[in-house]
Amino acid sequence: MDSEPSFMCDAMLGGLARWLRAAGYGAVFDAHIADGELVRRSLEERLCLLTSDSGVLERYAVVQGLVRCVFVPKDQPPVQQLAHVMRELDLGLRRPRCMKCGGELEDVSLDQVEDQVPPKVRAACDRFFRCVGCGKAYWRGTHWRGIRQRLRRAVRLARGSPP
Repeated sequence: MDSEPSFMCDAMLGGLARWLRAAGYGAVFDAHIADGELVRRSLEERLCLLTSDSGVLERYAVVQGLVRCVFVPKDQPPVQQLAHVMRELDLGLRRPRCMKCGGELEDVSLDQVEDQVPPKVRAACDRFFRCVGCGKAYWRGTHWRGIRQRLRRAVRLARGSPP
């Protein structure tokens, strides 16, 4: 697998796309994309295609191995889907990306994101980030810790360890 794998998620895998971004991977998701366009974009942009649609597996580019594709069970929660993808592709955790758009997160001062940060957070947190893509602010609070715990759980599941 490339050193910087990126993914194209089908219309059923929006939650997985967000968790892949949290795990540090680029993940494209469009809820309205048609199967043919999904495969075409994966091929053109050299993205690993993640799908829960067995019909996509029958597309020429997938059958011929022109597009790398992983079937993801749709009846699992997104964190278990993430573990499945991590296991299938031997992935680990990387520096997190914006869960909204997948942009890289840059360290910033509170002054740079103060208008996006609640007053209680300003007093309690000392490290802030901003997405270079969409400008969303992040900080290491309780929600961040919860996300990290779920990512570690996905790693354990991917390795076959008990959750």
